[in-house]
Amino acid sequence: MPYLTSTKAGTTSTDVRTGFGIPGYAHPLVAPTEWGELTRPGTPLHWVVLNVADGPGARPDPHCLEAAGRLRNAGVRVLGHLDAAYGVRTFGEMVSDAHRYLDWYQVDGFLLDRCPADRVSLPEVRRTAATLRAIRDDAHIVLGHGTHPHPGYAESADQLVTFSGPWSDYRWSQVAEWTADHPPERFCHFVHGVPRPHLEEALRIARWQGASTIYFTDHTDRGGRADPWETMPGYWDEIVSRIGTGVSE
Repeated sequence: MPYLTSTKAGTTSTDVRTGFGIPGYAHPLVAPTEWGELTRPGTPLHWVVLNVADGPGARPDPHCLEAAGRLRNAGVRVLGHLDAAYGVRTFGEMVSDAHRYLDWYQVDGFLLDRCPADRVSLPEVRRTAATLRAIRDDAHIVLGHGTHPHPGYAESADQLVTFSGPWSDYRWSQVAEWTADHPPERFCHFVHGVPRPHLEEALRIARWQGASTIYFTDHTDRGGRADPWETMPGYWDEIVSRIGTGVSE
């Protein structure tokens, strides 16, 4: 079991609504079943990331527009994928991508993937988040650090991805003490390679560590040669059912 550095962050609460944050399925033509399943009534979705071509692409894609429209019509929040490249991409490049997402797909917010986590990069990320909110009034901003960042990042986003990686790391992961100052709704965990027999354990870890937005899959990155998030996990129906009924102590 993971080592908990804070009893407050590790408190399981049945009042917390656990749901999915979908990191980004493959193109709708490649993964039509996945995109179709997301509009099934009763699926506990917090948001879905639209990643057309490592960003919004060079021109509007009618298939992505249709998929995003179906989700938004179903009341599901759609986020545009912005690659921060750990601070390498410029402010102008990301804002330009954001404008295209808004103009072409009417997204509800953004995931800043590969977001820097260090204190030095904090001012620039704050600037980017503030600009995104200026061009989209109620934009939902998720910072995809993949690890626990400097606590100052929590002031600039609606949610932080504080874990993204394999089950072999997640099952022994630690939660940063400062997260206890924020509710579980502020944190997201993405875990790949979770075996079906360990699914309940993974859900418990997320709750104990205080993350209410999750995505678990049995797919792996195959040593960095595959994107584990592109297709639906083999136990999709089971995890939807488990989240819908809650996880027992």
